[in-house]
Amino acid sequence: MNRTSLAVLAAAATGVQVGAAITATRFVAADISPASLAFLRYAIGVACLVPAVWFTRIRFARADILPIALLGIGQFGVLIALLNWGLKTVPAGRGALIFASFPLLTLIVAAIVGHERITLAKLAGILLTLAGVAFALGDKVAGPGSLTGELAILGAAATGALCSVLYRPYLRRYPTLPMSAFAMAAAAAALLIPAALDDLTVAPTQLSAKAWAAIVFIGLSSGSFYVLWLWALKNIAATRVTVFLALSPITAALAGAAFLGEQLTAMMLAGVACVAAGLWVANWER
Repeated sequence: MNRTSLAVLAAAATGVQVGAAITATRFVAADISPASLAFLRYAIGVACLVPAVWFTRIRFARADILPIALLGIGQFGVLIALLNWGLKTVPAGRGALIFASFPLLTLIVAAIVGHERITLAKLAGILLTLAGVAFALGDKVAGPGSLTGELAILGAAATGALCSVLYRPYLRRYPTLPMSAFAMAAAAAALLIPAALDDLTVAPTQLSAKAWAAIVFIGLSSGSFYVLWLWALKNIAATRVTVFLALSPITAALAGAAFLGEQLTAMMLAGVACVAAGLWVANWER
């Protein structure tokens, strides 16, 4: 199997992991604030990467330290903050659909900076995956919401798209593993203050064993799969990587049906088929 195929598999695995993390987050969301949960998530992620990074001894150029740190803060801090804020006033299903515009925005940004061309296959594949997410979420997309909340979620997707494209030059200069750890550490450091001002000093001591298991799963999977995400961005176009995020709401819905007792509908199955078709079209090459 060549490097391109492995990068596609890494992107697909990351899309599934994001969906699994969403399900685990819903399980523990009532017990801890979003800021504290985000800090613990990335602190655990960094902790699982440090042993592997310790032996690489990679030094970043002084001019690259701030941009890489800002990309990490944008990817994890700003994106999550906007998403959580938007979901306070927007139904979760509609929020997931808006956030599924991530690959479309990535394609636009990549085209603007000259990294990719907008092709019919890419555009059709992305639109098919968006339609699949809409089918899968069904009536969860409906309901009252606020324009500011919807714009916040769109801003979260745009932030992720921008970071995904801007990572590329740094991924060409440095190994994926140390860069992943540094970007995630910068995000954890940025989240420490808002988490401490919230319930970071109180909530962790009151969590059940099952809640801690969910948080540890979220943190360990986030750290390890973020390495796969950046490695995929290093080897294939950003749009081809981000289009696999369409798997995350599908995975979350299927996991919700399996573990949280949520209903699995015919629309969900139609959505899965549509997303699969979209991914095939987006990754099809002559």
